[in-house]
Amino acid sequence: MIYVLISVCCSVIVGVLIKLARQKHVNVQQLVLWNYPTTVLLTYILFNPSLATLQWKVLPYQFYIPLSILLPTLFIFIALAVKYSGIVKTDVAQRMSLFVPLIASFILFKEEIHLNKIIGIAVGLVAVVCSVSWSNKSTSASSKNSIYPLIVFVGMGFIDILFKQIAQYKDIPYTTSMFVVFIGALLFASIILVYKVAFKKEALDKLAIVWGLILGLFNFANVYYYMKAHRAIADNPSIVFTAMNVGVIVLGSLVGVFMFNEKLSLTNKIGLVLAVISILLIAYL
Repeated sequence: MIYVLISVCCSVIVGVLIKLARQKHVNVQQLVLWNYPTTVLLTYILFNPSLATLQWKVLPYQFYIPLSILLPTLFIFIALAVKYSGIVKTDVAQRMSLFVPLIASFILFKEEIHLNKIIGIAVGLVAVVCSVSWSNKSTSASSKNSIYPLIVFVGMGFIDILFKQIAQYKDIPYTTSMFVVFIGALLFASIILVYKVAFKKEALDKLAIVWGLILGLFNFANVYYYMKAHRAIADNPSIVFTAMNVGVIVLGSLVGVFMFNEKLSLTNKIGLVLAVISILLIAYL
């Protein structure tokens, strides 16, 4: 379980770094784009992808290209969600996004539908609605408070679906596919950065480079140790799945409330409890 604990901590640290960087007036959108050089380098060193044997003309680009675009784009929305909604609600949105691929597994992958999963999905969707905390005031700020976690929720769900399809693509090792995707994400992130600096005349934030490279370390560690946890507890994937999702929600909530004084309404607190219940329903019933 030590791998799960490390992965949980790294996942929450990503949100903490984004929050701290914003407080120090670092350009967060540039920061999240600069995390990919670290991610690519560590993937190459630790996964040792077999690039020499790849047949580039027949790669599953229908999965690679959307992922390469979604990863850096959604990272920007995660930063916006942390800014406007806080770490607690952003972490809940990310973890509850599992319901998007779960629904897709019934529709796209023809998995058998079980009652506990239907109940879990229903409880989880209610949890998301409670967590984003809809406001009665029709202000721009309250609109952003709601829309960014929802974008993260849907976007992370589609990323999970695409990664699952890559994992099922037997002709290429999953770790090699991850490296190719991260290379694509780095290229797309570079295009965004060049556009901002060259065409939008946005100043290049040197601090964002340093913060971004550090962010990439924890972003990669989150994925790396999550995969190691699944290998170490191969016979009980539900334990890893549950511990990871519940752990991030609980730890992220504690950090958000006690470290950053984020305020949670009664509806938000109900959403947190429902989020944990929904994950347990899916994993164990």
